[in-house]
Amino acid sequence: MVAGLVVVGVDGSASSLAAVEAAAREARVRGAGLRVVHAFLWPAMHVPLGPSPLGPPEGGMRNMVERLVAEAVERARETAPEVDVSHAVVTGEPLTVLEAQSRAAELVVVGSRGMGGFVGLLVGSTAVHLAAHGRCPVLVVREQTTADGPIVLGVDGSDVGERAVEFAFAEAALRKAPLVALHAWTTWNATMPAPQDASEPYMNPPGALAGEEERLLSEALAGQRERYPDVAVEHQVVHGRTREALIEASRSAQLVVVGARGRGGFTGLLLGSVSQALLHHAHCPVAVVRGAHASH
Repeated sequence: MVAGLVVVGVDGSASSLAAVEAAAREARVRGAGLRVVHAFLWPAMHVPLGPSPLGPPEGGMRNMVERLVAEAVERARETAPEVDVSHAVVTGEPLTVLEAQSRAAELVVVGSRGMGGFVGLLVGSTAVHLAAHGRCPVLVVREQTTADGPIVLGVDGSDVGERAVEFAFAEAALRKAPLVALHAWTTWNATMPAPQDASEPYMNPPGALAGEEERLLSEALAGQRERYPDVAVEHQVVHGRTREALIEASRSAQLVVVGARGRGGFTGLLLGSVSQALLHHAHCPVAVVRGAHASH
């Protein structure tokens, strides 16, 4: 990951223009450059790119792409005039192009749905797959975003979730926003405390499980709280399902941050059920952060 560059994927849709505005704001608070990228699939399919002999000279696929990229660049400069904005039109399909771009970025931003999205589809395939395959954190943006509310961080105490914790604290510091660290647990996934009576290893006093989950949350945040002492942090330990708890918390949040996979994830699974659910149902933008040693 190379600091100093935010990449945003554009396709001319309203969703991607919302992503451009969010990406420009992210680049501004980071002091980073912004690269507007369009994946131009048609040359690889040998489709004629110029205007039709019978149509206007400004027609054709290539001119259309140039116009939509120019509109996105203009939107970015209007949103954050101080940001250095560049653009690139890269031949290839969106996932491959944006995955390659993510290798040189500190953040990739995409809209929740693309221009070809089906009616009723809550999140586009590019957003889901990029969250699973991107080499840097991926921010998936809705058309309606707000600067109000806290940043909500889903914490499960797993090793692969450490980078999500780091990202959420850094983001809260950049945005000067409070951070709500939320950990949800059920009897089935709770960390079992050491038994007080060895003859009854499964018997624990009332509140013991909740106490262990409080400890897990505190330990997961400890290093970052020292690193970012100015970030106001609220602990929330919820007895319930993680997906429902985070979706509900997203109603009043400006951003939800989760790891790509959590505790108990299957080996080889690139995107966990919680992050999948949030991409489809969260009420605010979602940042998905893969583990430090994620690979394909």
